[in-house]
Amino acid sequence: MIMKTKSIYLVAVLLLSAVATFGNDEPKKAGVAVLHGKGTEVFKVIYQNETTGKVKINVYNVKSELVYSESINNTDGFILPLNFSQMSFGEYTVELTDANGKQVEKIVYQPAAPVENIRIAKLSSEGKFIVSVVKTSGEKVTVRIFDNANNLLHNEVKSVSGDFAQVYTVKNLSGACTFEVTDNEGRVKTVKF
Repeated sequence: MIMKTKSIYLVAVLLLSAVATFGNDEPKKAGVAVLHGKGTEVFKVIYQNETTGKVKINVYNVKSELVYSESINNTDGFILPLNFSQMSFGEYTVELTDANGKQVEKIVYQPAAPVENIRIAKLSSEGKFIVSVVKTSGEKVTVRIFDNANNLLHNEVKSVSGDFAQVYTVKNLSGACTFEVTDNEGRVKTVKF
């Protein structure tokens, strides 16, 4: 009786494994995820596949213009950080193409909540601006200045404790400029002049 039960059990296990092996002939799709950490300008593209192959990554802006492209050969998985610090805020499309086809993920790069204790103002002098931060406690404040074409003119990280104010002079400015001030929490204050 015990031998007969073991034989039935063994046949059932073999039958189930045969069904599992032969019953699923369609190729398995790769797994793709795009994650964004709070208060950061970096998105992480996570890719995992059961087979090794070539993967092409394209990133398009809202106008369907290609803004980034990379090919990775002989891989079955990776984590690719995409830094959007030099990109305009808005919607982007991340497209991954591998042997199984194309997968698309939409992402939105947007400023974090505005900073309430930061003020940015233009002074009466030509090209002079003031940035002030009120009541901070050991924060790092990042000040970035962009020209009219969104080119980075100045990037500075300040360690601030208490009140802080600094005058910035933007020389040879033709057209508008934008100040972007970010604190430790990822809160952003952006002012265009």
